[in-house]
Formats: sequence, C-alpha cells, structure tokens
Amino acid sequence: MNGLEKPRRYFAIFAISCGTALMVMDGALPNVALPTIARELNIDPSSAIMIVSVNQLVLVMALLPFSALGGRIGLRRMYQLGLCLFIAASLLCFFAPNFPLLLAARALQALGAAAALSVASALLRSIYPTRQLGRGIGINTVIVASAGGLAPILGGYIVSEVDWHWIFVASAPLGLLSLAVGQRALPDVERHGQTISPLGALLSALTFGLIISGLLALAGGHHLPTSLTVLLLGVLVAAVFVRRELRQAAPILPVDLLANRVVALSFISAQFAFIASMTFVLSLPFRLQEHFGFSPSEVGTAVAPFPLAMMVSAPLAGMLSDRYHPAILGCIGMAIATAGMLLLALLPEGATQLDIAWRMAVCGTGYGLFFAPNAKLIITAAPIEHAASAGGLIATNRLAGQALGAALVAALLAAGHGSDSSPALLGAVLTFLAGICSIARLSSRVTAPSGPNGE
Repeated sequence: MNGLEKPRRYFAIFAISCGTALMVMDGALPNVALPTIARELNIDPSSAIMIVSVNQLVLVMALLPFSALGGRIGLRRMYQLGLCLFIAASLLCFFAPNFPLLLAARALQALGAAAALSVASALLRSIYPTRQLGRGIGINTVIVASAGGLAPILGGYIVSEVDWHWIFVASAPLGLLSLAVGQRALPDVERHGQTISPLGALLSALTFGLIISGLLALAGGHHLPTSLTVLLLGVLVAAVFVRRELRQAAPILPVDLLANRVVALSFISAQFAFIASMTFVLSLPFRLQEHFGFSPSEVGTAVAPFPLAMMVSAPLAGMLSDRYHPAILGCIGMAIATAGMLLLALLPEGATQLDIAWRMAVCGTGYGLFFAPNAKLIITAAPIEHAASAGGLIATNRLAGQALGAALVAALLAAGHGSDSSPALLGAVLTFLAGICSIARLSSRVTAPSGPNGE
C-alpha cells in the first residue's frame, strides 16, 4: 500500500492526531480529579473510580461492533460520527448536577469514543505507506504520550483553580479541529459491504460487559453471589460468542487473527502491560495526596514524566520496529518498566516531586519501547479487509486491560491498600509477565491470515 499522497497525508495525520489526543486526554484528565470529585459529590473513593470504569466498560462493549460497522458504512464516516457524539456528551458531563447523571454522560462519551477509536488504526494503515507504518504508529504513540503528559498537568490546574466540571470539556476544541480537517483529508477506505449481524454485536457487547461488570462488582465488595452470577453468565456468553464467530465469514471478533500464536502472545503481553499501567497510574493520585500530602497540581506535575518519556522513546521504537523484531524491543521495554514500578513501590518517606518524576520517566521509557512495535505487529498481520476489526481488537484489548486495572484499584482501595505501595508492586509483577510473553514470540513467525480471495 502506498498511503495518501502529500500534502493530504499530513492533513490526515493532523486530523487523526487531534482526535487521538482528544480521547487520551478524556481518559487521563479525570484521574487527577477523582479525590476532589469524591469529596465534593460526597461519595467514597472506590465509588469515584466508577467515573473511569463506567467509561471504559462501555468503550470495551462497543468497540468491536463499531469496528465491524465501520467497515460497512465507511471508516471516515464512523470516525467523525464518533467525534460528534463525543463532543455532545462532553457538554452533558459539564452540566451534570449529580453523580448518577455524570455517569450516564460518561457512558455516552464512551460510545462516541468507541466509534472513533474502533477505526483509528485502520485509518492509519491507509494513511501511511506500508514501509513507513512502524514510524507512523510511533508518531501516533507520541501524540498519545504528549496528550497523556499534558492531561495530568492541565487536570491538576483545573481542579486547583476552577470548577472540576471543566475537565470534561477542556479537550473538546481538539475534536472540532479533527472534524473540520478530517472531512476532506481522511481517506475514504473502500467498504466491505458485508452484513453486520445484530446478534453477533449483542453477544460481543454482553461478553465484555458481563465479565468486566462481574469483576468490578467483586472488586467493589458487592453482593458476592450476584457478582459471581454476572461473571459466570459473561463466561457462558463468551463461549457462545466465540463458537459462533468461528463459523462467520466476516466475524466481529477476528478469531482467525487470534489463532496466530505470535499475535495471541502480543495481545496477552499488551493486556498485562495495560492492566499494570492503569493500576499504578489510577492509584498514584490517592497515594501522593493521602500519604505524601501533595496537592492536585503537584500530583499532575509528578505524574507527567510517564507519558512525556513515552513521547521520546515511542518514535524511536517505531522506527526500530521497521528493522528489528518487535519481541526484542517489547522485552527490553517491559524490563525497564518493571524496574520503574519497583522503584515507585520503594519510594522513600518524604519523597519529593523529583523522586517520583524520574521513576515515572523510567516507566514511561519502557512503555514507549513496547507499545508501538507491538501494535505494528498486530496491524500488519491482518489482511487489509480485516484492518478495522484488527484495530478494534487492539483498542478493545487496551481498554479491557484498563478496566481490569481500574477494578484492581477499586478492590485495593476497598481493602485499604490503594494508597500504599501495593499497586506498584502488582504492576511490577504484571510488566514482568508481559516481558516474558513478548520474548516468547521469538520462537514463532507471523503469518497474516488469508483474505477472501486468497490475498
């Protein structure tokens, strides 16, 4: 594939970058504000985590159905419809007067984000020439890291200086920019024309929704029999869903791609990495404010080096992935991240912002070396007609990991360990496992599944 011609390619990259930054900032901005929101809405900290987990739950439920629908109605149309819904829901979050309505608006935000994110990776594959795809994914990771680095600083400032409701609309101008530029610049990828099964979409949503809801209920200490029933029902629905997808010509869940050992290991290692990052990033504001006495703005400044370090290491990893095996880069990255997690777990009493910042930078460097090569391997393994499904699966994997991380934090907070070193120690174990899965890919080769025409 030759990608888009210049200068249209640059405008398309700009549009995707603005949309990506919008989604990342929306995911990261509320984290710093959670203790403040909990206090002002008079809810306990474990309930405040629902502001993040409800958003992630709806995202995970909707991503795969939207990615399949995007291949039918057009990737560009799906992406921009998602942005429109997201911006409208952001305004609802801003005006939400209470906790239940805020959660409902966050769910609508998640639907918009799911529609856009489900096709973003497939759009990237059409924007960049094949020989530059690794570099392109690295650049996209830089955008993610930059937005993630700005979010805690901006979030800390908003919570300290103005009303916390502003965190939900602070990034909305990026969505308007993406809409304006992307209308002409984004590629209108050929539609596959295949019918999307409503039953398959429902089973997909129920699979992720029930399993993650059950885990969240268990983590929150809710009624044990009910929580286990929801979880078990989710597992049963998942079995029916996967069995059905194996017989479909155009599956919502790309089971043929997951049958590849290298791709499966890539998803497993990424899942461990996502759970680890969410566990320690979401718990850190509570630890820094409750144990070390940091203000919200100081928390934002201390956390920012994590994504900023990713901004430096990700493009390097993206370029290297065009020449070297992603398994090696991923293993090195997770080894560095494990060291950073252990350093965070062993913070000294009276730790300063600098003590935390350089440890966060170590973690961010490791994650930057891991994610871009991992994503490139998965995207290039899929045939072009399954690009949207592969991209949706990448986003689903990321958000499922983050939702599980949020559930772990809620459980740790409920048990009284969310603001100590436990989340960082758990994160170190998970990044170590991610590194093991990454290096295991060296023994296998990636083979892309055949398209319908044997291509």
